[in-house]
Amino acid sequence: MALRCAIELGIPTAIHRLSGTASLSELHAALPIAAGKWPFLSHIMTLLAASGIFTEETKQQDGGAAAAEPRYHLTTASRLLVASRTCISQLLTLSSSPFYFTASQNLAEWLKEEAARSPFAMAHGAGFYDMVHRDAAFGACFDEAMASSTRLVSEIVVRDYGEVFAGVSSVVDVGGHNGTMARAIAKAFPHVRCSVLELPHMVDAMMAADGDSTVEFVAGDMREFIPPADAVLFKSVLHNWSDEDCVRILKRAKEAVSTREPKGKVVITEVVLGRSPSNNKQILEAQLLADLCMMVVMEGKERTEETWHKIFIDAGFNRYKITPVSGTTKSLIEVFP
Repeated sequence: MALRCAIELGIPTAIHRLSGTASLSELHAALPIAAGKWPFLSHIMTLLAASGIFTEETKQQDGGAAAAEPRYHLTTASRLLVASRTCISQLLTLSSSPFYFTASQNLAEWLKEEAARSPFAMAHGAGFYDMVHRDAAFGACFDEAMASSTRLVSEIVVRDYGEVFAGVSSVVDVGGHNGTMARAIAKAFPHVRCSVLELPHMVDAMMAADGDSTVEFVAGDMREFIPPADAVLFKSVLHNWSDEDCVRILKRAKEAVSTREPKGKVVITEVVLGRSPSNNKQILEAQLLADLCMMVVMEGKERTEETWHKIFIDAGFNRYKITPVSGTTKSLIEVFP
């Protein structure tokens, strides 16, 4: 509650604009808070400081008088919430929205039912993506949140794990939305021809709004056909689908990379539950929270290595390699036919 409030008020951005530190008086002047509610801001800031979102600095005045007004500083966590940076705030705003909260209240009831619909669908009478298309504000928040996540992950992958694309001359980003990941790859590796496979309505929207010819958009259904390429990329796509659907989709991906000589590979960025650099406890907790979120909003899930292994075998692949992506909950999975 406090974190969502801080994001909507723009507190991290306000502190950033005040050189990374601000008193309550300075925040009162910078934020759209009613004068009568000013005392309550200190309660919220104290909680967020105790939680590690900010740090609180309180100095004693000379002569042992009462403590001076506290000052609040940005931390590594709150720097990620500054609006001009990675826009992670959009992800947090989305995940704490009333749509998610209301859906979460149906989790116990959903577990009692045999029906396949998600707790989100139980709560709202429509699936998650139906609601994204139906509610303009929610849809815009979702689009920006996904773009923010992709910008963050693509920057890390291209910078620190670029060897994944060694020897690759073509990439198709399956379910690549507006092409953020594909553009990052094309910029870092100009010799690689990048395309995005998306549903027809998304391709139509991108073609109408975007004059950038860096990547090619291809309309289609990933369950039926994936264009041939040296590498087929799935970035946070497969966790939306059931195990059976993942097998079907990956069979299409195997067909796409098997047409190349030598054969190509499939590159997946997804959570592998329990896998992280140095077995980081905080990352494991974040992975488990992501898994619970997927349980609430759609029929997909986050998966262990054992589950991924079975899916790859059932889809006809021979081997795979998992590399945890430092600083994220994700892993890079390279799958070979």
